[in-house]
Amino acid sequence: MNKPYAGANWWAAVALGMISLGAQAGEQVVRIGLTGPLTGPQAAIGKDDENGVRMAIERLNAEGLVIGGQKTRFELVSEDDAADPRTGMTVAQSLVDANVKVILGPFNSGVAIPISNLVNVSGIVMATVASNPQITQHGYPFVFRISASDTQLGSRMGEFAAKELKVKRIAVIDDRTAYGQGVADEFVSAAKANGIEIVDRQYTTDKATDFVSILTHVKGSNAEGIFYGGYYAQAGALRKQMKRLAMNGYLLGGDAMCNAELGKLGGDAVDTRVYCPQGGPVLDQTPEGRRFKADYKQRFHTDPLTYSAALYDGVNIVAQAMAKANSIEPAQYRAALANIDSRGVSGHYQFDKNRDLTNSPITIYHYRNGEPTPLASAQP
Repeated sequence: MNKPYAGANWWAAVALGMISLGAQAGEQVVRIGLTGPLTGPQAAIGKDDENGVRMAIERLNAEGLVIGGQKTRFELVSEDDAADPRTGMTVAQSLVDANVKVILGPFNSGVAIPISNLVNVSGIVMATVASNPQITQHGYPFVFRISASDTQLGSRMGEFAAKELKVKRIAVIDDRTAYGQGVADEFVSAAKANGIEIVDRQYTTDKATDFVSILTHVKGSNAEGIFYGGYYAQAGALRKQMKRLAMNGYLLGGDAMCNAELGKLGGDAVDTRVYCPQGGPVLDQTPEGRRFKADYKQRFHTDPLTYSAALYDGVNIVAQAMAKANSIEPAQYRAALANIDSRGVSGHYQFDKNRDLTNSPITIYHYRNGEPTPLASAQP
């Protein structure tokens, strides 16, 4: 198994092994595609994802990896899908036309589901952090998930609400996106299985800003809290409006609201009664995580958010697979990626038959002073 956050560790071994193949025959350029929301209300998370990919590419280029006897330089091709499925299809086709060798992302399940068929038919590996289970259930051999799924995230929150918070009655709101509905449905299933009554189910959109009507309806149900299936941009406004209506119960959600941006948007309303999960270990609690966080902050002058570490790892495991297959072509390295066994910053990378992670630890966070803080009792 490869060592985590290697830089000079496992890449040194790979480089030494490949150099023995003989003289280099010139430099080859590998284009790494990225699709994510670089504009709009989710731009902060899209930029964070881009930063993780960029950081991995810069490190690989500094190492001077040799694949197939040629020195290999990686180049980022980053496209804005605006968290929109139609835009996502256009972006995906643009990346295919650009002859990228892998597509990292998308962040949004609503984008990942429609583009997965196009990317697979085009014979390009897609390594996504989008969480809807459907993405990997079509049997597409070129589609991989490098983070936890809604099944894992929603189920974990349902169990947590019942066993740790002792909730008996809860309302559920989702934004009707593939992500929001998916994670909410998984939460509902787990919550019911653990004895929680779903006293209200409401729906909104991923563009909404006014939740007063929905919250007024929920308030009449005497719920002890709300599970919100959606993104941080709406969750911040939702929590603020809960407080204005004197709804001081819990706000639970999925990983897409679980970052420092929620605290910025929700202000003082985002408190210790707000809970959400993230896949992977807590960065501050592992040596490679602390190093990644420090290097990220030095490079980009801000702290990493949710998935930059996973996408950093994604670039690295693809590069490992290319090195093992001795080829930069997806058709040649795909099998090596499917059989990868590597520990990175954000976890251990091994894939099951659906190309989901076999092990994706989940940590639950609440908020202190606007920052997500891991719960000691709810870590992997």
